[in-house]
Amino acid sequence: MADSNKKWYVLRAVSGKEAKVKEYIETDVKLRGLTDKVSQVLIPTEKVVQVRNGKRIVKEKSYLPGYVLVEAELVGDIAYMLRNTPNVLGFLGGMEQPTPIRQAEINRILGTVDELQEISDESLLEFSVGEVVKVNAGPFSGFSGVIEEVNAGRKTLKVMVKIFGRSTPVDLGYMQVDKE
Repeated sequence: MADSNKKWYVLRAVSGKEAKVKEYIETDVKLRGLTDKVSQVLIPTEKVVQVRNGKRIVKEKSYLPGYVLVEAELVGDIAYMLRNTPNVLGFLGGMEQPTPIRQAEINRILGTVDELQEISDESLLEFSVGEVVKVNAGPFSGFSGVIEEVNAGRKTLKVMVKIFGRSTPVDLGYMQVDKE
């Protein structure tokens, strides 16, 4: 019954300070004992895979920069507390009477965030037998070769590289080669 009165609201925050805003709100809610009125504070993020110096780095990037989602029941001073949190610019939809987001929109936003987090590297890196690749790391860096085998489970490739005029099989990881 208590959850039926809670609605999702969007707080505008200083871009880049979303995590600090979330931390401030969660701390403030615990100190004031308002956990029954403010249940969730979310920052929509997505995981981004980057390759730097041949190493795979997974970073979290804000999906909606400058916005923090809050599920709350705005009774009493809760709207005032949220609005006056450091690095918060105000509610989206008005300062006096904040407008809640429709449930369909919050489902779409949260669904998109979940969907983006589930995207794996395999969809980004697909190799096939017979494809020509260039080695970008390791002792064979700079050499080109043809893929003989693809092991998707271990994310490795067997590449035939020509060394001194002879084809030599070399086992390489997905991150050690680039498509040509």
